[in-house]
Amino acid sequence: MRTRVRTTAVLAAIALATVGAPPVTAAPAAAGAVVTGPCPPVPAVSRPSQPAPPRSDPAQRAVGGAELATAGLVRPAGTPAPPAVPATSWLVADLDSGAVLGGCGPHEYATPASVQKLLLAATMLPKLDPHQAATMTAGDLDIEPGSSEVGLAEDGRYPIETIWLGLLLKSGNEAANALARLGGGPDGLAGGLRAMNEEARHLGALQTHAVTASGLDAPGQFTSAYDLALIARACFADPAFRRYDATREAMVPAQPALHEKAFQIQNDNQLLYQYPGALGGKTGFTDLARHTYVGLAERGGRRLVVTLLGAEVVDKRGWQQGAALLDWGFGLPRDAAVGRLVRAGELASPAPATRATPPALAAAGGPARLDPVGHRWNRPGPLAALSAAVLVGGVAGLLLALRRRRAVRRHR
Repeated sequence: MRTRVRTTAVLAAIALATVGAPPVTAAPAAAGAVVTGPCPPVPAVSRPSQPAPPRSDPAQRAVGGAELATAGLVRPAGTPAPPAVPATSWLVADLDSGAVLGGCGPHEYATPASVQKLLLAATMLPKLDPHQAATMTAGDLDIEPGSSEVGLAEDGRYPIETIWLGLLLKSGNEAANALARLGGGPDGLAGGLRAMNEEARHLGALQTHAVTASGLDAPGQFTSAYDLALIARACFADPAFRRYDATREAMVPAQPALHEKAFQIQNDNQLLYQYPGALGGKTGFTDLARHTYVGLAERGGRRLVVTLLGAEVVDKRGWQQGAALLDWGFGLPRDAAVGRLVRAGELASPAPATRATPPALAAAGGPARLDPVGHRWNRPGPLAALSAAVLVGGVAGLLLALRRRRAVRRHR
């Protein structure tokens, strides 16, 4: 009996040492007291019925720091209150250090509208050669009537760089479809959407799920103010994105075979024209999502990002609300923080709320497996594989020792 108890204890110790922490871990909150309170009320407007968001996961709501797991306002103690903006959620963070300076419901689910195109850019920019040309298809141009478009022609052949400019300057939905299709491999647009969701998991944007490449509303499509900051940070790490996003004017080339003339497009992000130090960003609007906005600016060698979701235009447009929050952020001490932006790859991918258990992990060194909506499950690395081997070997050795001991006892 004593041998059996000792064996059980050893097996438990090995298992505990090998399994380690759960896959989703919240980053520790920044040191120092914070102030919390209710967010300013948002004016009620008539809008389509909002689909029910995914079930809230406490671990996901605490990503970046426990202080961020609030539906209300959070800011560093001893700092001035932020401007009251009529948005359901927002966040201000330091683009370089990752410090979150404050927010309102930073992990609250919301619909993205066209700021979703930032996730498309973070996913597809490394995959597509901007100097290659691509032909627009009828499927690319199959967008919601009256929604934003560049004016690219069916069967028109354009440099991929031009399509990127159309996406970021004019928020072209046909450009979004084309880029997702081109980067989606054999599965085209569906493959592009899977890649976008895989990228969101990799970045730690665990509350983001794309159903459309453009951000046009669709059931099951959500994001959060915190996730948008992670995605924007990934975009601005790419020099090509920074150049495209800050471009004010661009020419779309003529298509002589289609009798289409060249035309000019202008950047719709007014922050670039109106805010000193503006670096870029992205606008968005649908009846369901309302106004959404991401803006970035630099002042005194410090780069900040602001994200807003569910905003209403009362006395300021979305970009003006973002500018007011940027002013507030630049006025805070450099060491002020209520949390942080996690780094890409820092968090393991959890099971989606709609699944009871995740699919089996891929074999060590093999490709990661994708579930039907494109979530990537982290495969065990070499250390995890070695730990598993040690566990299996240790258990096997203990069982063999027990059998031998019992055999000896039977022969005594």
